[in-house]
Amino acid sequence: MRLSWKARRRLSVLLLLVWLPLFVVAALYVTSLFDRPPMLLELAIYVGLGVIWALPFRAVFRGVGREPPENESPENESPENESDDDSGDSGGRG
Repeated sequence: MRLSWKARRRLSVLLLLVWLPLFVVAALYVTSLFDRPPMLLELAIYVGLGVIWALPFRAVFRGVGREPPENESPENESPENESDDDSGDSGGRG
């Protein structure tokens, strides 16, 4: 079953707020069990872990930052007002 754009967006926020901090804590705990490696090796470890945490969730994050597809427009969002009239607040100018 394919997740909708809205479900993927919500899941991506959940992953960023819950999974990522848990992964960071686990990575720090595991690396603290060993002696500190040389600086370049330690950098390579953290860069590798920084990429690895997101690999299982590529499908969830793909396209989430873009506008929703036309067939899946958000239900609770009002359409943007595209008119250029000055009927709104003019900010005290005239």
